[in-house]
Amino acid sequence: MQTDWGFPDFDDHEGVHLFSDRETGLQAVVAVHSTKLGPAAGGVRFWHYADSAAAITDALRLSRGMSYKNAMAGLPLGGGKGVVLADAARTKTPEMLQAFGRAVESLGGRYITAEDVGISEADMIAIATATRYVSGLPAEGENVGGDPGPYTAKGVYLGVRAAARRALGASDMKGVRVAVQGLGSVGGRLAEMLAADGAVLTVADVDAARAQRFAEAHGATVAAPDAVLTSEVDIVSPNALGAILDAATIDALRCKAVAGGANNQLAAPGDGARLHGRGILYAPDYVINAGGIINVALEYLGQGDRAEVDARLAQIPERLVEVWDEADRTGDSHADVADRIAQRRIGR
Repeated sequence: MQTDWGFPDFDDHEGVHLFSDRETGLQAVVAVHSTKLGPAAGGVRFWHYADSAAAITDALRLSRGMSYKNAMAGLPLGGGKGVVLADAARTKTPEMLQAFGRAVESLGGRYITAEDVGISEADMIAIATATRYVSGLPAEGENVGGDPGPYTAKGVYLGVRAAARRALGASDMKGVRVAVQGLGSVGGRLAEMLAADGAVLTVADVDAARAQRFAEAHGATVAAPDAVLTSEVDIVSPNALGAILDAATIDALRCKAVAGGANNQLAAPGDGARLHGRGILYAPDYVINAGGIINVALEYLGQGDRAEVDARLAQIPERLVEVWDEADRTGDSHADVADRIAQRRIGR
């Protein structure tokens, strides 16, 4: 008998591990979705959730996304994700991070952790004192590794340009109207690159002052975080948290393409079909935002240097075109086609 254990996002995960360390206050989830292609790789997120069920759901969704992301990026890795449950004050100590490292170590290499939302390079160093199964440590010279944000941003940038070519027939980004939601590690760098290319930007961030500073520096327009997605633009680029494309927001979109770095942008399984039904080009998130995992994976595997990372980032637009071409041939949504290609590569 198969069951989802009360979690609809449970997708035959190989393991869902719950950890608690009373001394340090650690409460964490590690979800291992698949190890068919190799150890389950994916970052650890430090976030305050409404309850433990929300944290488990996030880990389930993110780990499945990592399986698909790593498969689509051609990496010999499976998919997993760690989630550390933060309190309302977001209390984080080196001892708590070391306890998470011990939890990772206890899995014997089935899960490899790295940096994600709420986790810094310094945090990764603390985690690495307690486990061998860690990547995203500070890099020196031309070595790969370190903060994955710049690499994710560069891959998303290349994907946004590919979306502009596909949806608009644009040979460059000059004059292309892009709405960027989230100006953090990925979205901020992405917006800077697009501004340098002459794109016309509308930006939003939960930190209103940060959005205003960016707008003043780059001649962008500021929108409220809950309104930027429905701006009248050519491309909407979500780069904050996930589940922001649902029935209501998709119906209200006024763009020709959605291409951004946020994970799990679609709130429900049918939302990819909703985008497709509206004729909106979609760059599946785990295809376009693979730059960070490419960087930390090559670090962990000891393969290549920054030139190799850049060469692999340059393949992101090609993978998007593969998805879009198959969708054109079959009439299926871009989201469904991307899942199907990833599943074929994993052998699920």
